[in-house]
Amino acid sequence: MTDLAPMPSPAELKQTVFEALVDKAALPVRAMVWLGMLAGVYIGFGGLFATIALSGTQGLPYGAGQVLAGLVFATGLGLVMIAGAELFTGNTMMTGAMLAGQIAPAQAAKALVVVYAANFAGSLLLALLVFAAGLHDSHNGAVGRAAVDLARGKTEAGFLATLASGILANMLVCLAVWCAYAGETVTQKLAGLILPVAAFVAAGLEHSVANMYLLPYGWLVQPVASPAESAITAVAILGNLVPATIGNIVGGALIAMAYFAAFAKSGAESGAPAISKGQN
Repeated sequence: MTDLAPMPSPAELKQTVFEALVDKAALPVRAMVWLGMLAGVYIGFGGLFATIALSGTQGLPYGAGQVLAGLVFATGLGLVMIAGAELFTGNTMMTGAMLAGQIAPAQAAKALVVVYAANFAGSLLLALLVFAAGLHDSHNGAVGRAAVDLARGKTEAGFLATLASGILANMLVCLAVWCAYAGETVTQKLAGLILPVAAFVAAGLEHSVANMYLLPYGWLVQPVASPAESAITAVAILGNLVPATIGNIVGGALIAMAYFAAFAKSGAESGAPAISKGQN
């Protein structure tokens, strides 16, 4: 049996992640769009799985149901990391690679904007497909009611609460991505990411890309599953996504900047690649 490589040190892992981010920033726009749409779909699949789980947890204590939803939601990030896709929230760690002189600020900004839009497009496409499939009628409409309850809870939070929640959410998501890069096998990558993802979902924290699926789907289902409800509106969705996105950017930057500060060398980083100019 082939021996696995030893666990990378924190400094080695930082370099691995930053080099991966350099490659992501250098992708052609066409690749960013397609891979970004896939990531929106994949994270949406995690949201769908979590919604189904929540629809059957009425008899469980609150914490148990939320942890179950978090564990199955990890499917989404698992697909992103293993199948390969471009996720806005993970890519916010480009801030650290920028500080290391490995990515130009304009290049990072372009990558983040393109991938964010593509994530949104993929999420909306999945929401429409799931609605058309009638999954909200499953279990006598329990799935639809769970979707509305989840979306309504997210749109009712205030700006500052959603902003802070977004920071916490993406600190955990970026740590999940960071830990997944430490693994060499599918099993190791899944083991690295599952608990941080489960933690952010169980705590009800705000992940902008997950909400790109959960909120539009809740809005679509609301007239059918909960006709008396009207809390989920386009304005309410925007009121969640704006602070959640800002918070996610801050949360991802905090993780990347902390590891950059911890392991930065004086002057240019030894062995760091030059700023990417956009070539593959």
